[in-house]
Amino acid sequence: MATQYAQDGDAAGTFLGHPKGLFVLFFAEMWERFSYYGMRALLIFYLTQHWLFSDSQSGVIYGAYTALVYITPVLGGYLADKYIGQRKATAFGAMLLTFGHFLMAFEGTGGQDDATINIFWLALSFIIMGTGFLKANISVMVGQLYPRTDVRRDGAYTIFYVGINLGAAFGSLLCGYLGQTYGWAYGFGAAGVGMLAGLIVFTIFRPLLLGRGEPPIALSKARELTIYAVSVAGIAVLWALIQYQEMVGWLLMVAGVILVGYVLIVAVTKLERHDRERIFAAMFLIIGSILFWALFEQAGSSLNLFTDRHVDRGGVPASMFQSINAIYIVLLGPVFAGLWTLLGRKGLEPSAPAKFGLALLQLGAGFLVLVAGAAAAGPALVPVLFIFLIYLLHTTGELCLSPVGLSAMNRLAPAHMASLIMGTWFFASATGNFVAGLIAAATGSEAASGEGAARETVMGVYSQIGWISIGVGVVVLVISPLIKKLMHLDTLADNNVGDDLLGQAEVGEQQAAGVHPETRPS
Repeated sequence: MATQYAQDGDAAGTFLGHPKGLFVLFFAEMWERFSYYGMRALLIFYLTQHWLFSDSQSGVIYGAYTALVYITPVLGGYLADKYIGQRKATAFGAMLLTFGHFLMAFEGTGGQDDATINIFWLALSFIIMGTGFLKANISVMVGQLYPRTDVRRDGAYTIFYVGINLGAAFGSLLCGYLGQTYGWAYGFGAAGVGMLAGLIVFTIFRPLLLGRGEPPIALSKARELTIYAVSVAGIAVLWALIQYQEMVGWLLMVAGVILVGYVLIVAVTKLERHDRERIFAAMFLIIGSILFWALFEQAGSSLNLFTDRHVDRGGVPASMFQSINAIYIVLLGPVFAGLWTLLGRKGLEPSAPAKFGLALLQLGAGFLVLVAGAAAAGPALVPVLFIFLIYLLHTTGELCLSPVGLSAMNRLAPAHMASLIMGTWFFASATGNFVAGLIAAATGSEAASGEGAARETVMGVYSQIGWISIGVGVVVLVISPLIKKLMHLDTLADNNVGDDLLGQAEVGEQQAAGVHPETRPS
């Protein structure tokens, strides 16, 4: 049910032509991403160098963690939509995140026999749950500040995604530098301070939101506290899952079969032909995204380790290179948005399936460029230029897939299935992240214990997945006209105005859009 607001979003004043509430959300999200990506930049090194997990074990743990981070926003979005509203969900998530990031600073003596490792597992669990509540809801409130027809909406999400990527870039740079130069506690502590700053900004300047994101129903204190208590209790489940990563794999497989099966059954039995075929097209893109994220997410795990061990970094801590993707997005996001608009006016814009194919081609090319650079370097360290090149190609690939996929999911799904299809999209991201951990584990084969052998093993895996990505990309390009035909864009009626997923115009993060379209201003 649409929410009625007593005051226009501009009622508290504007800044740079936008409601001041936008900048409250901008800074809160910027600090949240600062903390998340700052911690993420250090995580694989913390696992291998402090807790002394093998490369293979660390890759699987990293994959399970990031997979769970992508699953929980679906739950957090649902609870906000039905009960507590986006504002309270965001504040609750920020508190969990702040606590989790500060727990990461308790490093103990290291090694898997150190009892402090249980605090580490608990910290990850708090961060996973907190991300689920915050990330699913804060971008929804951006859209709620504007009427449906407001021409400033796309500009608002552009500003918002700049905040996301500025936070990601600065977090990787500062936390990575502190963590690898002065000690883990300093890097993770800085991430905690950043998250606390975001919570303070969101709390102090809440009045500028003018009632956006409030509970959709009259919410009793008992029910609200029950939701919080059950969510905190759910952290115990996450604590178990993150330690027994095989459980995450089985969870994803079983839930994925049920989810995809349900979508296809609904499509076959309850939809007319054009809507049914659009769902088939959406499922094709969703499956393609699993492969993309499985390869793309090597960045924080195997590629991070490779940069640390085999690249001539000039003394720069390897974790700081995690900022490159975010910086490229800030620089290239507007370029790609303008490019698609320009090509569209000339009738040359590639279809969504073709853009997916292009994304996979660029992704594969990035790996092969690094493999070629490593081969040319011989036994010497790989020139750092090739790290910048792989991130450049992976970022341009991301810009061809992530925002395009968000938009396509909403265009292709009937209004009553919009949340379900977007939930399936996010679930595919989670699956891709888990598979990324398995691929990273393959690059850390215990048989490759020597430095030279380890480098050869990584390059062998990268060469293989690079060619697979290019091969699949070519296939997707070849069959993209067929998938485009299934989309039936010529008969796509504009009869669900206002059902757009809030945040779908946001570039740079595949989980950026609001999951639930019913919470929006009328």
